[in-house]
Amino acid sequence: MNSGQANSGRQRLTSQQKAQFQEQGFLTDLPSVFSKTEVADLNSGFAQLCDLLDAGEDSKEIREWHESSLWLFDICRHEQILDYVEDVLGPDFYLWASNYFAKEPNSPSTVGWHQDGFYWPLSPHHSVTVWIACTDSDESNGAMEVIPGTHQTGLIKHQRSTDTESVLTLELEKGSVRTDEAVPIALKAGEISLHDDRIIHGSPGNLSSRPRVGLTVRYSGTQVKCDLSVNPHFKSYLMRGQDTYQHNPVGDVPTQTFARLVRQHLSIEEADQDEWHERS
Repeated sequence: MNSGQANSGRQRLTSQQKAQFQEQGFLTDLPSVFSKTEVADLNSGFAQLCDLLDAGEDSKEIREWHESSLWLFDICRHEQILDYVEDVLGPDFYLWASNYFAKEPNSPSTVGWHQDGFYWPLSPHHSVTVWIACTDSDESNGAMEVIPGTHQTGLIKHQRSTDTESVLTLELEKGSVRTDEAVPIALKAGEISLHDDRIIHGSPGNLSSRPRVGLTVRYSGTQVKCDLSVNPHFKSYLMRGQDTYQHNPVGDVPTQTFARLVRQHLSIEEADQDEWHERS
């Protein structure tokens, strides 16, 4: 996939869009980043990554495979995406995480209300997630929902989930979230959204006959430091600017087009098995 588009054909966020992100904690309604041909490549590449999974594994295991697969790494460094991230985070930032969220048709599986930043041993909080729609994502097939402005309240203590359908073991206590204020993020295949690491969000099950596949990519400003005692496998990849802090280990650019990551990273669902959330 060609990520080196001519600069003249790329978009930058307007001052109004930047202000919206700062105020509401998310941004959508952006021009499509990937063409129909590129969307087909997104899905065929996802299928090739899935072919690398072992028996009994599913796509949730494809975490941080940008460290091993050049195809995925190239998506993460797509110039248009990096332009948007730069407009939010500033000129100096790195890539550190990627993972797929795939919901099969007629799947009751949900993602409970949560804040990404609660799970991540990162400080200070200056990170953004780019959500790439590999398929159409809407209310009928389990689109992500966000509660605008909740990134400004800081991190809230999460509790062990009692919802057997939720993929998360830790989430916000039921009744503590104003779900009536939630906004669904509807995206066409090839479109993206951006959200702050502290915004409260989640998603319902996919009760439609269509799959819903999304790729999330995480970026942080270079001032953000990972607690390596919690995540010793953390790797950063400078995407733009300079890293004068040098807080984090630097990863090597992968050389194989498609390869699974031998070293297994912790997933969000496994966060309750570790101690860092107890220090929040």
